[in-house]
Amino acid sequence: MIHLIKEKATPQQITEMLDALGTYIKLAADIRRKILAGGGILHADCEVKLLSDGSRQEDIWGADWLPKPQKVRFEALINIRPRQNNTTMEIQNPNIRAEVESIIRELLGGAN
Repeated sequence: MIHLIKEKATPQQITEMLDALGTYIKLAADIRRKILAGGGILHADCEVKLLSDGSRQEDIWGADWLPKPQKVRFEALINIRPRQNNTTMEIQNPNIRAEVESIIRELLGGAN
């Protein structure tokens, strides 16, 4: 199940987002609106959820959240965008990485 998260996620939302992959959650974070979508099998599915809610593609970045160690991974196919100087799956810009991590920790952190 993919959830659109605009405020601190509930334990039930975390559990439902973990259903797809078990130990981690695929996410797409909108760094302009400071929201995210999480769950499902593909980062692209989360990206579609944000786009349908009014986000702009250039503001959306993919990542994974590992709740048990409270860790963020910054790799996703949706991050490959040469026009924004990101030529790999990993978010290369340290400022964007910091923004993505901040949003994820604010909305999902502390919830196991």
